[in-house]
Amino acid sequence: MPGRRYEFRLAGRLSERARDAFAGMDVVEVPAQTVLTGTVDDAEMHSVLALIQSLGLQVVSMQRLDANREDEARDVERPG
Repeated sequence: MPGRRYEFRLAGRLSERARDAFAGMDVVEVPAQTVLTGTVDDAEMHSVLALIQSLGLQVVSMQRLDANREDEARDVERPG
């Protein structure tokens, strides 16, 4: 099955080392959260979740993005 676009919202901000662990994903910091967005297949999705757990990070939410939602995710307010 081809990959689908997912958004993972994590509590807090990631260190540079933790950000580097998510190579190939977009990482955006918003107030009190970090948003990871990327295209992953089912196996990769489980790997991302396992990586989040192994780094001791807290998932606030996770969702599959549809075409309209992908546009919204790109428009996430970025800190100035």
